[in-house]
Amino acid sequence: MGKYGDAAVKATSLIRRAGYRPCDAWKTATKRQFPTQKSAREKGCPRAAYLGLCEEGIVCGVARGNYTRSVLNKQYALEAVQLLCSDPSLASDKNRLWKKALKGEDKVENDQMDIVLTLWQNRLIKCKT
Repeated sequence: MGKYGDAAVKATSLIRRAGYRPCDAWKTATKRQFPTQKSAREKGCPRAAYLGLCEEGIVCGVARGNYTRSVLNKQYALEAVQLLCSDPSLASDKNRLWKKALKGEDKVENDQMDIVLTLWQNRLIKCKT
């Protein structure tokens, strides 16, 4: 999908293959993805969405833990994952997925769905049964 989704896949690889902690893996992956764009590396919404999914043990190969203080971005990402697990066709419509994840709130998507959808498309999301 997008650059933040690519960073999430790279971060997951660093965790699984090199033993990085999720926070450090995200920093390393975004530094590689955005070498000259500090503001892009520090963008909070995609980071919080990724770390929130890691925190809940939903990203394949990443242990549950305490990785973020974010509440809302984590919540949006978790809701999107639940929606995808129950209706995988939502993966083809990022805007529809975002609106459903918001449950009626009116907010602009800020790369949270890029994280969720790219991990989903790379089969790095575990659906809870």
